[in-house]
Amino acid sequence: MRKEWPLWEVFVRTRNGLAHKHAGSVHAADARMALEAARDTYTRRMEGVSLWVVPSASITASDPSEAAALFEPAADKVYRHPTFYSIPDGVKNI
Repeated sequence: MRKEWPLWEVFVRTRNGLAHKHAGSVHAADARMALEAARDTYTRRMEGVSLWVVPSASITASDPSEAAALFEPAADKVYRHPTFYSIPDGVKNI
């Protein structure tokens, strides 16, 4: 009987000050091996300064058919969006 290693989702931060972004997935036996596989696969050319690996089974996603009920209540809270602020010229990453 063949048993596959768990699937891990990989998030890479390319520079300090930026957010981690999903880069892909790797199969690994544990978190340490997942980090090493992610490094070897997604940052071979020094593209990252930080990696996150998360077991795919631990991720819960919203249902696209429930998007309206989930996201529309935020539409009446414009104060939560930073559209009222001007960004200073020297700021590169927000």
